[in-house]
Amino acid sequence: MNGIEGAVAVVTGASRGVGKDIALALAARGARVIRVARTAERFAVDVRDSKDVTELAKYVEGEFGSPTILVNAAGTFGPVERFRDTDPEAWVETVMVNAIGPYLTCRAFVGGMLEAGWGRIVNVSSAASLHPPAATASAYGTAKAALNHLTRHLAADLEGTGVTANVIHPGDVKTEMWAEIRDEVERLGELGSPLAQWAAWVDETGGDPPEKAAELVVRIIESDVNGQFLWIEEPLRAPIPSWGEAYNG
Repeated sequence: MNGIEGAVAVVTGASRGVGKDIALALAARGARVIRVARTAERFAVDVRDSKDVTELAKYVEGEFGSPTILVNAAGTFGPVERFRDTDPEAWVETVMVNAIGPYLTCRAFVGGMLEAGWGRIVNVSSAASLHPPAATASAYGTAKAALNHLTRHLAADLEGTGVTANVIHPGDVKTEMWAEIRDEVERLGELGSPLAQWAAWVDETGGDPPEKAAELVVRIIESDVNGQFLWIEEPLRAPIPSWGEAYNG
């Protein structure tokens, strides 16, 4: 099975935001989509928990067959604090959700893709992983940078197999995460001003349409690109250098 129609697709973080839009776009194109989230209305999985992910893999393969599409969109922004003031538990949880969770799901499903001779893995990263480090939001930037490098290692391992792995920046999207950041930075005063300005700009412009991220995922699945950091078409902010040649899908 090469392509979206009829494929089994697993999408994490599918209960809201970009993950929800991606899941809907894949379903509209004929994929059998398993929408994974920690909330009860979807298939409830804590991607930080290796046992949960193992159970997910058993369920999906038993009920639908091996998935050939995996999109890791589950994410959390984490503590918006100075590094010195961060809560260790919240900091580690951010890394677990944004980096360890994708490792576990990729590890759980990539074998079936290799056996099929075709598969597509898309991990939702962020331009924050490429920005100069700041005093605040260190957990998020660290986790997304780790996700980038994890994906590059995976892509190197997959080269020539028919299976690919890439990361995307979904754009500056006005999601629930954006609202959480907007509300959180207010209490930081001047320290939170860069994030506050970003949140205000997204509010004023309306942000990038979330469907652009879904369209990018579709284009990636239908291409052979591997190991790249990919951007939506015509983002509100121009793409910034990552590695290799800039590519917008």
